[in-house]
Amino acid sequence: MNRTYEIMFIVRPDVEEAELDKLIEGFSANVTNGGGEVKSVEKMGRRRLAYTVRKFNDGFYILLNVAAAGSLITEIERRLRVSEQVIKFITVRMDEEEKRLAKVKAIRDTKVKRSAQPIAAPVQAAAATDPEEEKKPVAAAPVAEAPAETVSTAV
Repeated sequence: MNRTYEIMFIVRPDVEEAELDKLIEGFSANVTNGGGEVKSVEKMGRRRLAYTVRKFNDGFYILLNVAAAGSLITEIERRLRVSEQVIKFITVRMDEEEKRLAKVKAIRDTKVKRSAQPIAAPVQAAAATDPEEEKKPVAAAPVAEAPAETVSTAV
């Protein structure tokens, strides 16, 4: 069963453009030879790393969107791990992420529907109160007066 995955990996900054293209083609060929499908390849360019990884402060970011079986993804991850040019990688299963996002969207839609409905019950409850209670005057609370004397200190 093919699932959708995102594979992001960071390549050493000293790798030339031709070598980078060859590396991407190699991983794409591994996916297609294993029965998977490469949906898209996105070169995000050279970026600064948040922290030093293998004594590098920046690297080339590449994002692959892949539809493949889990065993093929395991093999791709193994190849990423042993490749000297790749300094870091992560694989995310996107169908689980899409399910989670769809669930969050459904919850938001139900909240919007609830807030769009008119709130009639509190208005009716306010109208049902006894009108005689509303006519009764409210007793004022006693106000404390300020002290009449002021004390001055002389030096």
